[in-house]
Amino acid sequence: VQLVESGGGFVQAGGSLKLSCTASGFPFRELAIGWFRQAPGKEREDVSSILIRDGSTYYPYSMRGRVTISIERGKNTVSLQMNGLQSEDTAVYYCAADAGIIHISSLDVTEYDYRGQGTQVTVSS
Repeated sequence: VQLVESGGGFVQAGGSLKLSCTASGFPFRELAIGWFRQAPGKEREDVSSILIRDGSTYYPYSMRGRVTISIERGKNTVSLQMNGLQSEDTAVYYCAADAGIIHISSLDVTEYDYRGQGTQVTVSS
């Protein structure tokens, strides 16, 4: 599975960003795709994930209401809309994918088998 991320950048506190992840090399419908992030000196943190087969989603409690994950069908792309960004959201955001997942909440995104190169998100306060 090859994953290509786009959409990172700089944003002021309170602003929004949309990240995209395009997958190839594996039947898109059989994947779970998600995002995790890692800030300097901090542990990796799940952001959200989605099961392509049925569209079921998972949001950690800390992300609920602030991010929305969705599928762009026909483009093999998963998007992550992030709103109300704060300085603590500054991190490298990674897209990750795995196959064979039955329930979207059964595996942390940080444990997925495949991941992209990451895209930097910087929120200025």
